[in-house]
Amino acid sequence: MKLSGRTGMCKFIAVTAVAQRALLAGIIVILAFGCPSSAADPMPRDVDDDFVRREGAHFVLGRKPFFIAGVNNHYLTFGSEQEVLRVLDDAVQLGANVVRTFLQPVIGAPDGSVSTVWDWRRDIETSNLGVHGTYLLYWDKTKKKMSINWGENGFRKVDFLVAEAKKRHLRLILAFADFWAYTGGAQQMSAWYGSGDKSHFFFSDPRTKEDYRTWVREVAQHVNTLTGIAYKDDPTIFGWDLMNEPVARSSGLQSQWISEMAAYVKSVDPNHLVTSGQANVSDKLSDIADPNLDFAVWHGYPLYYRLTVTQFDLLIRDFCSRARQYGKPVLLEEFGYARSNADQAEAYQRWLRTIQEDPDCAGWVIWRLVSRQDNNNYPEDEHDQFDLHNDGGRTWDVVRKAAADLGSKSATP
Repeated sequence: MKLSGRTGMCKFIAVTAVAQRALLAGIIVILAFGCPSSAADPMPRDVDDDFVRREGAHFVLGRKPFFIAGVNNHYLTFGSEQEVLRVLDDAVQLGANVVRTFLQPVIGAPDGSVSTVWDWRRDIETSNLGVHGTYLLYWDKTKKKMSINWGENGFRKVDFLVAEAKKRHLRLILAFADFWAYTGGAQQMSAWYGSGDKSHFFFSDPRTKEDYRTWVREVAQHVNTLTGIAYKDDPTIFGWDLMNEPVARSSGLQSQWISEMAAYVKSVDPNHLVTSGQANVSDKLSDIADPNLDFAVWHGYPLYYRLTVTQFDLLIRDFCSRARQYGKPVLLEEFGYARSNADQAEAYQRWLRTIQEDPDCAGWVIWRLVSRQDNNNYPEDEHDQFDLHNDGGRTWDVVRKAAADLGSKSATP
């Protein structure tokens, strides 16, 4: 049982005779300041009531449960302001309470003197990774080290995202980095040191590990230029992913890196929840027992794992039951089912109903909500066909209804 403040100490003294004698000096101090006059008095508001916390296998906000109905979007840190606003507004229309994205892009040197592992200068629409000159991290050839772009074409865009999410009462899950090289990610950070190794160097080399810690520290301590609030103190941020889908060459190295970096994140930002960002399907939530992680996540795509709609539904139930076993929330942080499947809407309806009805499930974050680009068109998505649009279609209505159901569940103490 957790006892806090003077109220808790007085209750403790009242019910424990042994403690009364052992804590005599403490009692004197308490009496000097006084105990609350009555148990019926309203409890004082906790200073951190605005932050989402966890209690056992559930998230809580204040004194109410907080179930996640969320969306992913991959371009919120490099899209135009209007493109970002359209996504956030569509998230509100959907009834979402959480939006997840990654802190990106990462490049070589802006002048090209240090190569970039992806074509960051392509003149294409934002959703297809046209970043239009935006980058957050780069290699400073003069200082010969990683540097952060805090300017208008850099972290200022993240400030804008956080400020606008705050206005709409949306929470953000932010991944400190992406493992994949689509916009640089961990692969670019390894390439700064001449490595093309994809799944070992970044997680083991002292230089990349120190760069990662520096990045975490600078982001957590950064004061938003638009809100005046340090990121570590802003409840708009739901929590941190260490990385989107970190894939180390060995499970031992991966576990070691996750545990080490999760502990570091908590040391510089004790206010926010931390998770790994792992896909976590094949290894069955292997990191859920790590004491430095507040909750577990998994990324589910039936096509990639050759699962039927029914088999995926059973996997949801299995992973949620693990939440109860380990006493931590488990979040379906990414999932998608192609619109070329005639039963897409029905599949989503079934899975989201399972999450809503299972008391051990913490929520879902669909991949991915995409809104109209600056050319006023929805982007092409002919590869995965996972994009969700605010188009009034059957799938949109099913997901919106599921978000409303979870919202009602969160409103119940």
